[in-house]
Parts: sequence; structure tokens; C-alpha cells
Amino acid sequence: MSVSAANFLERAAGRVCFDAVSDRKPILMLGLPKGSLEESTKTLFQKAGWRITMSTRSYKPSIDDPDLDGRFVRAQEVSRYVEHGFFDCGLTGHDWIKENESDVVEVCDLIYSRASSQKSRWVLCVPESSDITKPEQLAGKRVATEMVGTVKRYFAERNIDVEVEFSWGATEVKVPDLVDAIVDITETGNSIRANKLRIIDTLMETNTKFIANKASWADPVKRKKIETIALLLKAALEAESKVGLKLNVLKSSVDKVVSTIPSLRNPTVSPLSNPDWVALETIIDERVVREIIPQLKSLGAEGIVEYPLNKVVY
Repeated sequence: MSVSAANFLERAAGRVCFDAVSDRKPILMLGLPKGSLEESTKTLFQKAGWRITMSTRSYKPSIDDPDLDGRFVRAQEVSRYVEHGFFDCGLTGHDWIKENESDVVEVCDLIYSRASSQKSRWVLCVPESSDITKPEQLAGKRVATEMVGTVKRYFAERNIDVEVEFSWGATEVKVPDLVDAIVDITETGNSIRANKLRIIDTLMETNTKFIANKASWADPVKRKKIETIALLLKAALEAESKVGLKLNVLKSSVDKVVSTIPSLRNPTVSPLSNPDWVALETIIDERVVREIIPQLKSLGAEGIVEYPLNKVVY
């Protein structure tokens, strides 16, 4: 083991306590992101079937599954802890996996954040008033970012000589007084525009990923549990954009209803006590419900019921 790796392991062990939360040894140690993703991650796990609770300022959660133990740590660190075996699996951003150059198994994508269900972007920005329009014009200048390694590699690949400095936060307010440009993360671009910045390039898109330690992935018992978690987390995310729909329709109108409204592909058809009527049940995208329900009503459908979903597994 290299000196740097040994130092990392020693520091990590000193920062985080990994004692089991019960007498029964859990199958998996789970790494959860502390900070902006914390609440949305706990909500996602609850929809998937796991209740995660913790006291204020604590990093050690209680999980209502004796097979799971876990810790909340900064998303920036999760992939390193997974790679080195402190965690069997964990959730972190694609960006931090790349920044740390972590050698882990990427089990699945989980596209969610604290505010939306879209991917975020790491973007290179300059002041709106700047004459700079392309990265090459930053040669000899200073760039601030939290993602130092990735930004250094970005400029090195383009043979652009810049000074890259680490930013502890509030990166967008540092231009133009402290630095010439920044690389920061954005979902909508609102913060960029609000701080009178202009994007001149996108370094990468990122989203949350569920990752696993390679040795844990090779263990059949651990892998089965990891795959179960991945299945249910994806099912919970899939359900967020969909709803269930029930309705009664004349049997003679079923084909017309299904052909008129493509979103009702492959509905479940059930008989009713009245032999002339049947019940249809299906899952559709929530965003089209407001258009479909009036159409169904105009086609003679009755007893239309829309209901929320917790999980959708295909």
C-alpha cells in the first residue's frame, strides 16, 4: 500500500466510527451523502421501503433493516470510502467518482437531487462583462472551483496553462475580484444568471449513482442485497413521475378508448357486475393526466380515479 493510501485510510478511520448499531452484524455498510442530498436521499429510501432516521448533527443513522448499517458523510468522500472498503456500497455523484478517480462498481443511475429530477452540470463561467468567450482565452489566469482535480485535467487536456485554486464555497461570488473564472455546478442556471455570470463551456453532466465496492460486489450475499436496494430505489424514482389510473368503460368502447389515448397501452381489463361494462387500470405519466381525463370522460368513461404510486418495477 502506498504512503498516500495508508495516510488516507488512517485519517478516514479517525474521522468516522463504524461500530455496528446492533448486536447483529449487518450485511452491508451503506454510505449516504451528508448535506444537500441528505433529505432527498432519506425520502427516496422511505419510498423504496427503508426508514432512515437520525438525530440532529449526527452522522450515524438508524435504519429499520438489521441487514443494513450506514453513515452519512460528505458526498465528495463517499466514493473513496467505498473503494477502500469502509462502505460496501453508497450513493454519490458521478462527478465525485471522477474527481476521486475511484475504482468502484457503478450499480445504477439515480437521477434525483434536492430540487429536481434532472442532471446537473459543471460549467466554466466568466463575468457577463468579460471579453472571454472560450477556454483558451483563460491562459495565464486564475480559476476557482471545488473540483480541482477534474478542472486541472480539463485544462491540461487542452494545453491551457491556468492556475486552479480550491474554493470552499460561494464560488460564484469570487469573480471578477478574486479570480478570472469559476467552475461550478448548476441544475437550472438560475444562480449563474443571478450572479451575472456567463457559461462558456460545460465540463460534465452529473447525477447521483449507486456504487459498490468491488470485493462486496463479488460476494454473492452482499451483491444480492445491493441489487435489491438498487431495484427498489429505481422503482421509487420511476414512480415519482407516474400515477395509477382506474376507470369504468363500456365493453364496446374499450378498443376506441385505448386507440384514442396512446398512454393507455396494455391496460388491465377486468369484468364488472354489469356485463356491458369493464374496468380499465393502467399507469401513465403524471404530466399527461390533465389532458387524458377530459378525453376519457368525453368517450363515456365513468368512475375515473387517479392515485399516487410508491414504486414501479418493469
